[in-house]
Amino acid sequence: MTVGLARIVAELDALLDVASVPDYPNALNGLQFAHRGPVRKVATAVDASHRTISGAIGADANLLVVHHGLFWSGVTPITHHHYERIRLLVEHDVAVYSAHLPLDAHATIGNSRLLADRLGLTVRDGFATVRGVTCGVQGDADMPTSDLLEQARAFAAVHGGWATATAMDAERRTRRWGICSGASVDPATLAEARTAGIDTLIVGEGPHWSAVEAPERDLVIIYAGHYATEALGVMALGDHLGRTFGIPHDFIAAPTGL
Repeated sequence: MTVGLARIVAELDALLDVASVPDYPNALNGLQFAHRGPVRKVATAVDASHRTISGAIGADANLLVVHHGLFWSGVTPITHHHYERIRLLVEHDVAVYSAHLPLDAHATIGNSRLLADRLGLTVRDGFATVRGVTCGVQGDADMPTSDLLEQARAFAAVHGGWATATAMDAERRTRRWGICSGASVDPATLAEARTAGIDTLIVGEGPHWSAVEAPERDLVIIYAGHYATEALGVMALGDHLGRTFGIPHDFIAAPTGL
């Protein structure tokens, strides 16, 4: 079965409310690269890169849905590696659709929500406001923080990554947690965590200063990997398209090490 690209784009735009969610200028959410079509198979990946485009081609997919699109490095000449990406897309008639904050913020298939589900945590409320958009989740628990770290390590390992945490006592317990995927640690996020009474913060990655300040804030930060914490959303999008349109879907793994 094949489906017109316009139908799939309309479905994704509506599902993610792309038109209403603000984002970084280089995100360019929505359809980033068209093709002749129609769509016969969907590939999903965290990043639009030579590896994932080649993986989509190898999987015989002609629509690649990603979290980080083609233009994160800004306006650049179409030369060298950028040219090679475009060449592959044109020669193999592959379209690219990207969803950044609209996917992070989604109530049921957002990256942070799905990570909470994967870690067995019950979501109580939203958390982590980025550009006016609530991108994370929070909730209550009563468990050893070391157990939560081990769960995060097991999750990250599945996606070719790793997890670590700031200093903590062996007996420490998590009573209230917050999750925000990706590179989400900034002063505003930490201030929001303090206001919400969060004692354990799970993120993708963070700056060095966050690990210095965390113990002074009575906070443990678990860094579970930028790539790993943002893999679940695009997988869910691919599965949604498969159910909705009856077309096959493959996830193209391309861990970055971060």
